[in-house]
Amino acid sequence: MRIRIEGGDLPRGEQWRLGDVEVGVQRRKEVVDRIPVHADRAVWEFEVDSREVDGWIDVGGPWVHGRPGARFLYLSWGSTGTGEFAGFRRAKLMFGDIPGDVLRAAAADAGTLVGRLGLTGPDGGPRCARVKPPDITWTLE
Repeated sequence: MRIRIEGGDLPRGEQWRLGDVEVGVQRRKEVVDRIPVHADRAVWEFEVDSREVDGWIDVGGPWVHGRPGARFLYLSWGSTGTGEFAGFRRAKLMFGDIPGDVLRAAAADAGTLVGRLGLTGPDGGPRCARVKPPDITWTLE
């Protein structure tokens, strides 16, 4: 299953010292495809495995975290001021929040599963915790 995550509205809050902050998608324990917070938008594309189990779609692979029935993707925020990525926040994108017909069509290779979200959280800083609709929309394109 092909997935594209599109993030806009990256945080610019003055109370946050975000000059050396990046956001990326977590692949196993590593945060990859990192994008600096001053970018106009962030886009990640990757593939996950999918299969039908007892009438529902289960996903897996190095991008997917969580146990069956509670699978998710992580967008991870970190500072690179020390020369290494030091994570400090994560946003959780739950597969269970994707409309069933959209997830099933994506698993059948009917198109790319696209998640769109703003990356600024309610506190003006990097979005974190579980991101639920309507703060994220899922479509098949």
